[in-house]
Amino acid sequence: MTTRIYLDAAPVIYAVEQVAPMAGLVDARLAVADVVCVASDLTRLECRVKPLREGDDTLLKDFDDFFEGTVWEIVPLTREVIDRATDIRAKYGFRTPDAIHLAAACVGACNVILTNDHRLDRFTELAVEVIESSLRPQRDSSAGC
Repeated sequence: MTTRIYLDAAPVIYAVEQVAPMAGLVDARLAVADVVCVASDLTRLECRVKPLREGDDTLLKDFDDFFEGTVWEIVPLTREVIDRATDIRAKYGFRTPDAIHLAAACVGACNVILTNDHRLDRFTELAVEVIESSLRPQRDSSAGC
C-alpha cells in the first residue's frame, strides 16, 4: 500500500541542508518503499526564504531540486485548502500556517504529515509523525527558513 507523506517545511530543510542528526531520520523515513512525498506551495515558500534572503543561489537550487525530484506532488493553495484550513484553525486553534499545512495534507489525500512540531499531535484527522532526536539540530535557528 502506498503511503502519501505530506512534508512540513522543517523535514525538507533538514534533508536539503543535511542538518545533523535530523537529516538521517528524514532520509530514512522517506526511503521506505511505496512512499509518495507531497508538499504544498506553503512548504516551498517557507523553505526558499533563507536562501533568497542570504543570496545563496546554491542552496536555493538545492531546494528547487528537492521539490522537483523528491516531491511527487505540490498541493496548490486553492480556495478548498484555505477553507479547510479555516475549519481546522477554528476547530483546533492552530496558527494559520500550521492549519494551512494540515489542510493541504488532507486535501492532498495524505496518510501522514511529517513535521518537527509536537503541537500538531492533537490533530486527529491524519497521522502526525514528529521527526525528533535526543540531539538538537545543528542549524542556525536565527536565520529563519
